[in-house]
Amino acid sequence: MARVVNIHPETPQQRLLDQAAGFIRDGAVIALPTDSCYALVCHLGDKEAMDRIRQIREMDERHHLTLMVRDLSEIANYARVDNAQYRLLKATTPGSYTFILEGSKELPRRVLHPKRKTIGLRIPDHPVALGLLETLQEPLLTTTLQLPGDESPLTEGWEILDRLDDHLALILDVGHCGTEPTTIIDLTGSAPALVRAGRGPLAPFGLA
Repeated sequence: MARVVNIHPETPQQRLLDQAAGFIRDGAVIALPTDSCYALVCHLGDKEAMDRIRQIREMDERHHLTLMVRDLSEIANYARVDNAQYRLLKATTPGSYTFILEGSKELPRRVLHPKRKTIGLRIPDHPVALGLLETLQEPLLTTTLQLPGDESPLTEGWEILDRLDDHLALILDVGHCGTEPTTIIDLTGSAPALVRAGRGPLAPFGLA
């Protein structure tokens, strides 16, 4: 049964972030607000939690999961980034973007795309998400909280509880959190390629 915690969207209470970090370290899947919409998140190193997220979303291994990190310095630990890619990342993060990049050897193979060896990477622009990342001092494995058959992500804490009570340990509830997921940009080719148009503007990539 999920525990619902009302957390301040702009100045999240540290004791609640500490509690959430404890849940994640113990193998939980939780619902986290971000600058685009709610996300399902778990510990990067926890295969069972990752598998539960895939089951909730009914995703196979070819569907990219996203690694959520605190800042650009962390991205270099988990992905191969050249100078041109770095300039684009610097100009557009933090923000509502997910970038497809070639994963580094630091990442478990099970979180990479099985053929392309790529990973989604994201730096959120939301105090709760950033606060939890800072508290954990490590990245989170995430995906948009959009359930199979739904046309948009779940956007209220009570709605998440109603649909996923038996599947989550914790819901960090900030109230309405938006229904537009991140814009996904593939940076593995010679030029940025649009995978999904979302909340992040396309102009910085010459794709508008």
